[in-house]
Parts: sequence; C-alpha cells; structure tokens
Amino acid sequence: MRIDLSGRHALVTGGTGTIGSRICAALARAGARVTANCAEFDLAAAQEQQARWRAEGLEIALELFDVASFEACAAAQARLGPVDILVNCAGITRDAPLRRMQPQQWQDVLRVNLDSVFNTSRQLVEGMCERGWGRIVSLSSVNGQKGQFGQANYAAAKAGIHGFTMALAQETARKGVTVNTISPGYIDSPMIRAVPEDIRGRILEGIPAGRFGQPEDIAAAVVFLCSSQAAFITGVNLPVNGGQFISH
Repeated sequence: MRIDLSGRHALVTGGTGTIGSRICAALARAGARVTANCAEFDLAAAQEQQARWRAEGLEIALELFDVASFEACAAAQARLGPVDILVNCAGITRDAPLRRMQPQQWQDVLRVNLDSVFNTSRQLVEGMCERGWGRIVSLSSVNGQKGQFGQANYAAAKAGIHGFTMALAQETARKGVTVNTISPGYIDSPMIRAVPEDIRGRILEGIPAGRFGQPEDIAAAVVFLCSSQAAFITGVNLPVNGGQFISH
C-alpha cells in the first residue's frame, strides 16, 4: 500500500527526539513537507538531527517554540501558515511515587504532555476544518492505559490525551478532519537502554512479541493514520505495544 502525502504540510512536536525524528522521516518519505518542533534549549541536538536527516536525503525544517505555552504555539502557527497534519509527540517524564511527588513535577508533566495537545490543536484545527482536510495524531502511552508505579503524573496526562482525542474527533468528523491516538509500548531508545539490565529483562518478559518496539513501528502507524486510506478512522486509540497490554 503506497501512501502519498504530497502537498501536505506536517508539524511534529518533539520532532527531533527518538520517536519524533522517525515520524518526521516517514512523513517526509511519504511526500509531506515536514516541520519538526523542538525546544529552544535543545537547539544544538536538533541541528545534529537535522544533519542526520540530510544525510538520508531528507529536508526537514526546524521550528523552535515551547509547546507548553499557548502564546508560543499561536506565534508558531502564524509563522508556519497552514498545517494539514499535526503529530503531538512532545513529552517528558518526572517520575516519583505520589507521596514524594512535588507540585512542580506534576505541573511540568501535565503542561508538556497534555496542555501542549490543546495548545497546538487549538491553533490548527480551525484551518483544517475550513480546508476540509486534516489529520491530528497524538501519542499517548501504554502507561496511560494501564498505569505505572511512580508515574501518576505521566499516566494521568497520557490518559487525558485520548479523552481529548475522542471529544475532538466528534467535533471535526464532518469536516474531513480525523483525530486519533497512538499508544506506544516500550520502545528501543536511550531511555530504555539506561534502565538496569535486570529490570529491562523483566519488562521484555512481559512483551509477548519478545522484543522492544522500534521508533519506526510508531512512525508507520502515524503515516497510516494520516493517509487517505484511514479517512474513516477517527477517535480511536491504536496500541502499538507488541501485545504487552491488550484491551477491547
């Protein structure tokens, strides 16, 4: 199945991270013009990623703005112009058991992981509806479905993303705009490789597929949900977790 996104402009928040960078690459290979968002403090790493894209023959633009700021997202939208595809991939963790979690840890995670989805979608959805075509895909997490020790803030934010998806999908379905969630499981990344080997082994034992996911697994799911073939799919949560958590 060939997916053609030629003529579409895609914005990927957190687009220079491990998963976001592969999403950007996959969208670009499908023909989209891609802009990767990154935080200002992460510019040097983002420019290194941009050089890696260029080595792959991909020209992906960078756009620096704080996704946790409504005003910054509004200013970015004005600079970018019409955006047809929005992928909400920005996210952070600030793990701690709730009895030791500080208000700032709670607020930081909610602002970056959940408020950002409102901030970006609010700026772009009206234009999508006016043009009669749009795709919003937001990345949640398996831990937003099942919870995880020490991640009350992260699990709450990620669960909230799909509530947002289901509501907005109903507002935009008649306008040609689909809104969906993808919930990745454990993905092979510097973060999972930093986990102690014995703990990483126990996590792996709980994945029926017998492996950690690859960033490309998530990118492929994003590209499909952005395609014309997925035009009748909206309001869904697509788990990509190797069978680690199966829900009806």
